[in-house]
Amino acid sequence: MIPRPLLIRLSYWARPILAWFYKGTKFTDPIDGRSYRTFLPYGYIKVRENVLAPGTLSLERHRLFWLYLKNETPFFTKPMKVLHFAPEQAFYKRFKALKHLDYTTTDLNSPLADVKADICDLPFDSNQFDFIICNHVLEHIPDDTKAMQELYRILAPGGTAILQVPYEKERKTTFEDDSITDKQKRAEIFGQYDHVRVYGMDYFDKLARIGFTVEAVDYTKEFTTEEIEQYRLPIGELLPVCKKLL
Repeated sequence: MIPRPLLIRLSYWARPILAWFYKGTKFTDPIDGRSYRTFLPYGYIKVRENVLAPGTLSLERHRLFWLYLKNETPFFTKPMKVLHFAPEQAFYKRFKALKHLDYTTTDLNSPLADVKADICDLPFDSNQFDFIICNHVLEHIPDDTKAMQELYRILAPGGTAILQVPYEKERKTTFEDDSITDKQKRAEIFGQYDHVRVYGMDYFDKLARIGFTVEAVDYTKEFTTEEIEQYRLPIGELLPVCKKLL
């Protein structure tokens, strides 16, 4: 039996083999439409079973985000200027292939980034992008207030930004503690050693204070119990759908 961490690393270059090996009918990845007998395990401190789709390497949050984009936004049909931070492998080539989009990727280090940039000091004009995707980035940024202000600045009036972060529903207030320096301890508390905070429910309020009109969308409510299990979606996870008023 291949150890889980090795299996996950192998999956990045062996997707076609994995997709073939795990093919079945029980679970479906809506991103590529393929079905499998099971998904793969994934996790850092806590390994989650049956969550990583073999073909796209999407996780629960990726599949939820895709379904929301597809069903509730004009992302796949309307010409718009899009900025995508730290582009995920599950989405990058698919979004890049959409000819109606003016699609730009950005990150400080990612080889997939068109523009290498610091999210706290972006080299873009104000009011420029119709749609911004910035998922699981802000928890890595020491000055997330400045980053949020920059995201708001470059979003065009009437535009939409989806800004997913890992958060804890039972936690009211976001927690940070720079005095914790042990990587193992930080991973246990913050989810990963390189996360600088664990967000609470005040995350949505903070986005609103920046200026966004924020809707915390529980999109899994739109699916049956059977569909949630088939797609392996994160039950009750809230999508931060942020808009900038005209």
